Amino acid sequence: MTAARILSAQLGLLVFALLWLVVFSPHSAQSAPYAALVIDARSGEVLHARNADTRLHPASLTKMMTLYVAFEAVERGEISLDTQVTLSKHAVSEPYATLGMRAGSKISLRHLIRAAAVKSSNDAATAIGEAISGSEVAFTRRMNRTAKALGMTKTTFKNAHGLTQNGHMSTARDMTILGRHVLYDYPEYYHLFSRRTTMVAGRQLPNTNRRLLNAYKGADGIKTGFTNAAGFNLVASAERGNERIIATVFGGKSSHWRNQRVAELLDMGFQRAPSRATLIKPRRPAYVGNLASDGSQNGRTIRVSGAVKRSIRPQPRPLADVDEAVAIAMADLLAEAPDLGPAPDELGQTQAPSELLAGEISDSAPVTPVELAALSARTALASPSRPKARDLTLRRAPKQVPRTEIVAAPNRSAPQDWGVHVGSYPSRFKAEQVLLATALTEMSTLDGSRRAVVRRPRGFDANFLGLSKDSAERACRRLQARNVSCSLVEPGRG
Repeated sequence: MTAARILSAQLGLLVFALLWLVVFSPHSAQSAPYAALVIDARSGEVLHARNADTRLHPASLTKMMTLYVAFEAVERGEISLDTQVTLSKHAVSEPYATLGMRAGSKISLRHLIRAAAVKSSNDAATAIGEAISGSEVAFTRRMNRTAKALGMTKTTFKNAHGLTQNGHMSTARDMTILGRHVLYDYPEYYHLFSRRTTMVAGRQLPNTNRRLLNAYKGADGIKTGFTNAAGFNLVASAERGNERIIATVFGGKSSHWRNQRVAELLDMGFQRAPSRATLIKPRRPAYVGNLASDGSQNGRTIRVSGAVKRSIRPQPRPLADVDEAVAIAMADLLAEAPDLGPAPDELGQTQAPSELLAGEISDSAPVTPVELAALSARTALASPSRPKARDLTLRRAPKQVPRTEIVAAPNRSAPQDWGVHVGSYPSRFKAEQVLLATALTEMSTLDGSRRAVVRRPRGFDANFLGLSKDSAERACRRLQARNVSCSLVEPGRG
């Protein structure tokens, strides 16, 4: 009798354990509804749909919106990729956190974005929201406004990470719309979603989508998601030749089943899509920003336009009828400065005083008395003998080849003749080096511009010319988001 009771108790425990695995196991998603959508990414044309408008739990597909808002905030100058974010207790307490950092620790926004995009870190997603909007609740409101602007009509976000929460719902169609915007609105960040691993805070984090990326030819993203309520979700994109397909699956039974189904949908998309199609990029949504405490728009925006309207260098005050006495007085003041020694040229060599004047003044342009006085005083400072300023002869140097050189002179009759000034440097080589590095950093916004180095009395200006006003403002805004000082160059001032 005792043995029978023991056996009965063991069978009861076994049944209970099996029920627990079915109901609570993180790999159980049998009850999640299935939905799918396949589109031609180039045109947005729907190639296949099933339950595409059924509201379901999106799980970590939510992080596509978190990252989209983060990219927008960086572009608009609200925050920098190098901003050090302090992790809150709320962020580090998120379930399935992967950063493994304590509250109060600091980490750059750049690393938070990597962790959210590649490893789908919930703590990183929450920290991103708090850094941009002050709190996850405020950030969620911004996510919903952005979703509405994108045309995601059946999506409601309740958090920044996607863990199951009452009312946190979306559809396969809405998530496909979001994936397409991530691809085309911020192509400079899209490579994050195809990384197999990423380094964050000294740890190597693997991509949650690496199996599909490794197994399917042309796959390069975008985002996975899983919760018990959602099942195994995935928004995937693949490119082959001139064709690009986006396939979305909600409610997969397992990661293997989901990946297999997505591969079949991508194959279907490549079969049905035309080999040639006109690329029609989705329209960028209206900028929503954060809300101020009074409910007004863009409460925390640092700079909206990002364009500096005036040069960062003070311009000389226009003076009329300046006579030689005033010029000599200015030279007297400058001559009382301490001896600075010979002035180096752009190659690091020294020039004689006469070479300074001859190199910086030519017969091809009028020279004001103020300019002559400044140059004469500079000559006096550079001269070892330090002659008195009143003994200087203010006269035009012999006609020589001008030392001021414009690499690419602007076409002043063209409508696209705005530019971006990125700094003044002591040598032409340094200015050209900075121009090249900046062009490589911002290829998308500076594409088609002309790099120009202009010698000024105090150094060499590094400019990008030949842009429209909108393009120049956009380029400068993006550079400032990277903590690069810049200003606009108006037509005719290059």
